[in-house]
Amino acid sequence: MGLFDDAVPGGNIGKPLMIALGALLVGKMLSGSKSQPDANAPASPQGEEGGLLGGLGGLLDKLRASGQGDTADSWVGTGQNQPISPNDLGQAIGQPTLKAIADRAGMSEQELLQQLSAALPGVVDKLTPGGNVPQQDQIASLLNR
Repeated sequence: MGLFDDAVPGGNIGKPLMIALGALLVGKMLSGSKSQPDANAPASPQGEEGGLLGGLGGLLDKLRASGQGDTADSWVGTGQNQPISPNDLGQAIGQPTLKAIADRAGMSEQELLQQLSAALPGVVDKLTPGGNVPQQDQIASLLNR
């Protein structure tokens, strides 16, 4: 998978985690053309381009709303990335979204939260060079490599 391997502890992001990141950050765009929706993909309340929470910006908003704003901002900023516990991440994402992502990735919810809590700080940091949140099409392009 390559691009984000150095963004996660231990390197090497596996396919299930890439599917989960794609579902969370870009939604159906990971599956291919927006004109041909993936029948197995969970419905996105924010639309196809935005992932299950409205893309990276939506994820950051959810984290901030759940009291994890300093943590999320550390991932976007240029300083040290703060860790997030699987429990705190799960509360921010919410049960319905968590279940949809876990189902799509073929993982248990607990396993998904363990992997996402380890991967997201580095992945978000890598997606936000200089503290700038990229456009959805830029994120989709990076995740589809």
